[in-house]
Amino acid sequence: MPPLSPAFVPVDFADLPGWTEDDQSLAFAAFRRSAFHVLTKPYRNGSLGVDFAAFGPAYAEARAIDTLEPVEARFFFERHFVPALVRPEGAEKGLVTGFYEPEVEASPVRTADFTVPLLHRPEDLVDIDDSNRPLGLDPYLAFGRNSKDGIVEYFDRDEIERGALAGRGLEFAWLASKVDAFFIHVQGAARLDMPDGSTRRVTYAAKSGQRFSGPGRILADLGEIPLAQVTMQSIRAWFAAHPNRIDEILWQNRSYIFFREAEVDDPALGPVAAAKVPLTPDRSMAVDRLLHTFGTPFFIHAPSLTAFDGKPFRRLMIAQDTGSAIVGPARGDLFAGSGDAAGEIAGVVRNDADFFALLPRALVEGRRP
Repeated sequence: MPPLSPAFVPVDFADLPGWTEDDQSLAFAAFRRSAFHVLTKPYRNGSLGVDFAAFGPAYAEARAIDTLEPVEARFFFERHFVPALVRPEGAEKGLVTGFYEPEVEASPVRTADFTVPLLHRPEDLVDIDDSNRPLGLDPYLAFGRNSKDGIVEYFDRDEIERGALAGRGLEFAWLASKVDAFFIHVQGAARLDMPDGSTRRVTYAAKSGQRFSGPGRILADLGEIPLAQVTMQSIRAWFAAHPNRIDEILWQNRSYIFFREAEVDDPALGPVAAAKVPLTPDRSMAVDRLLHTFGTPFFIHAPSLTAFDGKPFRRLMIAQDTGSAIVGPARGDLFAGSGDAAGEIAGVVRNDADFFALLPRALVEGRRP
């Protein structure tokens, strides 16, 4: 069994602030969805040593239970797991941010009002890995395109929005706002309210491959918004006040996202994300998938975060997504749900937090100092 990283410091459940006040039955429902998915495809082990196979007993019991009352759910997690404080890298505290699924009006065709397209994955977008990466190509790039000189970097946001992919029939939905479209790119999913009254969901299919550059950081570096005041709301307000500078700022983020359509099977749940299960509002979390193993429960203690319910945030979350900006052992992105209300919450979340990973007992017992 691979050794656990020293980033994990085993503690007791009594050391988790607010553990007994949380309703872990909501997290259990999210955990149970992962328990069924892994019957099809196991999750990859993170590099911090949390072995997916050690989740076997907890997953098996979760699959055999439909629902649990809050106290029963707490006992379930206490029976199968040992909490461990996650040491941040280069800081005293970890960091949580928020994300959500936007809901916007859209049209299946371009009109006078709906002029901003969402695109399907282009047929010439090539996945890049160590088997086909050309010598000298930026090692960050996971996508590219074939050319007469071999695989090269794909078109970036500036080039695509200026027409590099025009005429290929990739457009499948049209929005009224370039800013709305950009935030759908950032979130990686959306619900589209169509003129016929139906709701369609779009979710991430691929990206052009370049690094993400957030407009908040760009505006802060330009002195337009103080960094401490950067939120989704303040960014939107700045764009509304400076419509002639939208392209100037957004094109500095070279990464461009392509989408696919998906069903809205359960309106109460979010889109299917990287862990291949629907996200659970307030209970699913994005983590650094290179470090952590999907399905891992995390108890998050963020006393300064009150946006969710007006109380200090102390909740059990399940690692079921990832993101290019989510880097480090004590870094998480909390899924707030779908629609404008969820966006109001997610847009202001940027708080220090303590991360407690719930590790399968088989990985921890006998290893305490």
